[in-house]
Amino acid sequence: VQLQASGGGLVQAGGSLRLSCATSGTNIGIKTRSWYRQAPGKERELVAHITTGSVDYADSVKGRFTASFDNAKNTAYLQMNTLKPEDTGVYYCHIGTYGRNSYWGQGTQVTVSS
Repeated sequence: VQLQASGGGLVQAGGSLRLSCATSGTNIGIKTRSWYRQAPGKERELVAHITTGSVDYADSVKGRFTASFDNAKNTAYLQMNTLKPEDTGVYYCHIGTYGRNSYWGQGTQVTVSS
């Protein structure tokens, strides 16, 4: 199983980016899909968590970020609007399975300038 994250970059405050996370490998029993981020000098934090029928967001991104998943493309997305400098960090996608396995993408850098 491999997760390939992409879509990061440099954007001005107030701008938008859309991250993608393509998943290879089938029949692994995916239970959850999540996006995390890690800012310089800080611990990795959960940004969005997708389970069957629901999506939960960190309070800091509610109303600005939207997580989704395209089953046909086996790809997760994180649409980020009204970006702020404090959103800067490396963003990681993650998969959790029913078999309690955990898979991480390689991370994509998001930098928001003020």
